[in-house]
Amino acid sequence: MKAFTLHSTKKLLPLLCLVASGLLYTATANAMGEDDEKTPDCPKGQAYDSKTKTCIVDKSSMLNDDDKTQYAYHLAKSGRYQEALNLLDTLKQPNTREAWNYRGYATRKLGRTDEGIGYYQRSIALDPHYAKVREYLGEAWMIKGRPDLAKSELATIKTLCGTGCEEYRDLKSAIDGHPES
Repeated sequence: MKAFTLHSTKKLLPLLCLVASGLLYTATANAMGEDDEKTPDCPKGQAYDSKTKTCIVDKSSMLNDDDKTQYAYHLAKSGRYQEALNLLDTLKQPNTREAWNYRGYATRKLGRTDEGIGYYQRSIALDPHYAKVREYLGEAWMIKGRPDLAKSELATIKTLCGTGCEEYRDLKSAIDGHPES
């Protein structure tokens, strides 16, 4: 019986090692935040579907508003501002704090700062405690030559998430003359 157990163990050892290493990798990846995979760049006219982890036609009824909104932000952060706006135009429910904020961001980056400010204000009307929109509004105020209003947004962000949050640091940097890249 011992020979059988030893023989069985030798056969199972590689499998056990493989399973253990997979579990270790998963635990390490989750601890490092790798479960939030980087959003891939999809071809024009497509957006990333977080459920299927693939790019699909952005007007597809299979793509939910959250995925469209998040991908629109990804497009805007990648410099594809008009594509971001076009994707936001396809939302079934466009009246969300994120959709208005990202519309404001893309519009501001296209040089239409006043229009962007209007979108930021719509986002704030939905959620005055949304720090990211406060950051972007502050950056817009800097573009408009209104550091007083930018500093007011910075003070609001400080009450929302303190001085250590990314939104505070980014707006502070913009006010100090080091705008986002």
